[in-house]
Amino acid sequence: MTSRIGLALPLASAIALFASPLMAQDRAPMSAQDLVTMPRLGAPSVDPSGRMAVYPVTTTDPQSYARDSALHMRLLNAIDAAPVRLDLDGSDARFGGDGWLYFLKEEQVWRARVGTDGSVTAMSQVTDLPRAVNGFDVSRDGSRIAVWTDLPRDCTTLDCDDSAKSYAPGPGTGLLFEGDGGFVRHWDEWETPGTYSRVFALSLENGTASGPAIALDGPIGAGGPAGDTPTRPFGGGEDVAFAPTGRGVYFTAREAGRGEPYSTNLDIWYSDLGGGAPVNLTQDNEALDALPTPSPDGRYLAYVAMERPTYEADRQVVMLRDLRTGETKALTEEFDRSFGSLAWTRDARWIIATAQDVLDTPAFRIDPRTGQVERLDLMAGNEAHIGNVVPLHGGDIVFTRDSIGAPAELYLARNWGQAKPLTDIATSRMGTLAPVVVQRFSFAGANSDTVWGQITKPEGVSGRLPAILYVHGGPQGSFNDGWSSRWNPRVVASQGYAVVSVDFHGSTGYGQAFTDAINRDWGGKPLEDLQKGLTAALELDSQIDGSRSCAMGASYGGYMMNWIAGKWPDRFDCLVQHDGLFDMRSFYFTTEELWFPRWDFGGGYLENPEAYEKWNPVNHVDKWQTPMLVITGMKDFRVPYTQGVASFTALQEKQIPSQLLVFPDENHWVLKPKNSLQWHNTVFAWLDRWLKPAK
Repeated sequence: MTSRIGLALPLASAIALFASPLMAQDRAPMSAQDLVTMPRLGAPSVDPSGRMAVYPVTTTDPQSYARDSALHMRLLNAIDAAPVRLDLDGSDARFGGDGWLYFLKEEQVWRARVGTDGSVTAMSQVTDLPRAVNGFDVSRDGSRIAVWTDLPRDCTTLDCDDSAKSYAPGPGTGLLFEGDGGFVRHWDEWETPGTYSRVFALSLENGTASGPAIALDGPIGAGGPAGDTPTRPFGGGEDVAFAPTGRGVYFTAREAGRGEPYSTNLDIWYSDLGGGAPVNLTQDNEALDALPTPSPDGRYLAYVAMERPTYEADRQVVMLRDLRTGETKALTEEFDRSFGSLAWTRDARWIIATAQDVLDTPAFRIDPRTGQVERLDLMAGNEAHIGNVVPLHGGDIVFTRDSIGAPAELYLARNWGQAKPLTDIATSRMGTLAPVVVQRFSFAGANSDTVWGQITKPEGVSGRLPAILYVHGGPQGSFNDGWSSRWNPRVVASQGYAVVSVDFHGSTGYGQAFTDAINRDWGGKPLEDLQKGLTAALELDSQIDGSRSCAMGASYGGYMMNWIAGKWPDRFDCLVQHDGLFDMRSFYFTTEELWFPRWDFGGGYLENPEAYEKWNPVNHVDKWQTPMLVITGMKDFRVPYTQGVASFTALQEKQIPSQLLVFPDENHWVLKPKNSLQWHNTVFAWLDRWLKPAK
């Protein structure tokens, strides 16, 4: 299956570009500068009437690389309407059920009226709290607001004095942690024991928050959770949901303490806002429960649940709880895909959910009465990556869609039909760049199972192209048909390469058994799939020059670079290893989310050292010979930077050509614009050095 990727066809401006004399061969290849400065669309919010959507657009200055986010409005009842930039300085904007647009400004919640002409009126401050508001939600009737902020668990009011820090006793700058306190550091931050992200609800009177702030987790010692809501490090507004009546709030919490680094147990709680302890609705399940999504009529609560405790990549099944009877059933138990988002239609007739499916992330329509799942056909060609789904009236849906070829744009589907674009955030700009072509392919991988991959290469170029083997992280993940601001196959292919990605055993979107297959087999079936996948791509496309090839990957993909260096040492001209695991023993004792290696390797290192050593790259350093670029971030606590330093030391000792790129201010990802530009320039120079030697 092959698709020409240049720009999104339906937009009038894009069609005009196709008709222009600027042909593919006349357009400049996409550069790292293009990637870093490409405008980025955020999640939309739609007003209760369904007339308009408000969404943020982030832009990057091409000289200073400073980023700015502005809110825009787009009418939905006029397909040719032009978006309007709103004259307000705010973020995290969302419509309340009362029709007001609420947003964050100066660390507090504000609101304003937005007219159909884009005018902004009646702006006023909603909260005036003694703490910074990190996020919020508003009840559908506009009678209450929920805000979350960082606060010690033993504080009962928002103005609590928490200046005394037990973990910072002084007089120096040292942090003191107890052995039973749980996380010491998480993702890219050192922990503050006893202080969590907590949610408080206040009444709204004439648009102003008033009255006592009710802590959703309840009084200390009353049985409520002691932990983060939203969950850290990646939780957000999807963890908090008002009941349709506004008289209660559902929220997801992770219990802190000694067991937190070993547990994937998230629970869904319900607070009736009476000030007492909340009720744990999912106490019986010791695995993950998340995405509380009440039906608009208040009858049901939909959410997702995993079955196996401590397994972070278990299948997320859509659950349905009857709020009248308490009866709970697994709606999608028979559908072998893992759902990552939920949204009810406004009439409570359907649940619209997204899930990875082979190389796409389409939307599905789920019947809450029967559990029947139907894949929606919303896009011409491949669905690619659909997200941020907002059901409107009837079968109308607003959503974002991105692909390998282009960043996200906003789309509108009418009556379950194929969608039309509403925005041109990046489409026209992408149209000025040389297009690429993406081909999907499948082959018989390990155990003769069907394995999928993609080839991305510049369109219309002559001559043979060196091969880049792209290895995704996770390892339970996928290089699916989606846009990335970090590991982007289009920008790599635009440098004159054919990028080959393979969804090896352990990848998501192919059923849970395929995902589970990597368990205790990190260097087995996945490596076999990569070897066979590269061979299949070379047989399929004769333009790919297999005699000139490099491999690159991050996280588990970085682990695989270290593994390839010792187990497939004579295949590649160079390797790019980012945040890769080098020594599985030291990794276990220095990472933070210990549930992850314990599941994938059948226990901790002390319990099952044989499994760790079986797949330990450090044990095969004697065979290393391939030049390697090593990249790491000093704020990475998932794969600590010392893993990268160790691999670089091994390369130096063996006198293998190598480079080490260290970012003191980045975590497991490279996020800052200038750092991203440096990352790409360094990687491209390394690839060119070994694949395009000077003549």
